[in-house]
Amino acid sequence: MNICVFLSAADLDERYTGPAREFGELLARGGHTLVWGGSDSGLMKVVADATASEGGRLVGVSVEFLSAKARTGVDEMVIARDLAERKALLLAKADAVVIMVGGMGTLDEATDILELKKHGHHDKPVVLLNSAGFYDGLREQFLRMDQEGFLHRPLTELVFFAEEPVGALAYLEEWAGQR
Repeated sequence: MNICVFLSAADLDERYTGPAREFGELLARGGHTLVWGGSDSGLMKVVADATASEGGRLVGVSVEFLSAKARTGVDEMVIARDLAERKALLLAKADAVVIMVGGMGTLDEATDILELKKHGHHDKPVVLLNSAGFYDGLREQFLRMDQEGFLHRPLTELVFFAEEPVGALAYLEEWAGQR
């Protein structure tokens, strides 16, 4: 399975690097491919290093204005013209999406992917990995949107919240097994 991971390119502490590392290792051990933003810095580097250390395949999609930070020596690297094209390419190359901790870019990617799913433009599973409770507030907001009728589809059809990397991957593998 090609698993797209959206996450930060910032250098963060162990609360966030630990789960990113663990997910990359689990992904590779499961025989899956990492599809990610292609950066060789921050959490993006952590998940890619972990995947590579376990023999996993790396498919990066960077963007022109960040191409100097793109990781070298990967199985495949695509340089998109802009962020919109990058998101489209990441989704096109993925069978599933995992959203890890991140800033504005990650939040933009998450909401874009979920909006596309809400309108039926894809049916790929989306997992929010809630490391250290990072997405507790977003989960609360999504629940309110669901309860007040803003989503047009039940929240449970749009996104799965996982507290640990192993739970995120188990959900995706179960989904893949039902196909």
